[in-house]
Amino acid sequence: MEKATFAGGCFWCMVKPFDQFDGIDSVISGYMGGHVQNPTYEDVKKGNSGHLEVVQIQFDPTIFTYEQLLDIYWQQIDPTDDAGQFQDRGESYKTAIFTHSDEQLEKATNSKHALTETGRFSKPIVTPILPAQTFYIAEEYHQDYYKKEPEHYAEDRAKSGRDNFINENWKK
Repeated sequence: MEKATFAGGCFWCMVKPFDQFDGIDSVISGYMGGHVQNPTYEDVKKGNSGHLEVVQIQFDPTIFTYEQLLDIYWQQIDPTDDAGQFQDRGESYKTAIFTHSDEQLEKATNSKHALTETGRFSKPIVTPILPAQTFYIAEEYHQDYYKKEPEHYAEDRAKSGRDNFINENWKK
C-alpha cells in the first residue's frame, strides 16, 4: 500500500471521488501543512494554524495507480485559484499535492506540466506540489461525510459551485 495526500478545498467534497474504486483502501479527511501540533477543525478553519484540509488516500498501486489518482484530483479542483476553492475561501481551503516520495514528486510534476500544456485553463495553474508533512486525522464527524449526511453533503456541494465548474471544464 502507498499513501497519496491531496488538498482540494473542503475535504467533504474530496472523499467521494476517490472512494469508489478497487485498489483504494481508505480515504481519510485530515489536515496537513501547518505549524500547530494536533490541530482541531476550529484551529484550521480560523486560518492561523497553517494547515490545509486534505484527504489522505491509502491505495494499492498495482490496482489503482498514482497517475490515476492525479487524474481524478485535477478534475475535482480549480487549479488556477490560489485563494481557496469555490465557495470556500481562505488559507485552509487552498489546493496542494503533498508527495510522499521522489517518484510521486516526479509524477505529480509531470501531471501538472501535462495539464498546463493542454491549454484547458486560460489562467496559470497555481496548485503547489509540496513534500508531505505530518498528517492529522480530522474529527470523526468529518469522516465519510457524504455517507453520514447525504442530504447536507449534496446541498453543500450543489451550492458550492464545484459541480458547475467540473461540468464546464471537464465534461467537454
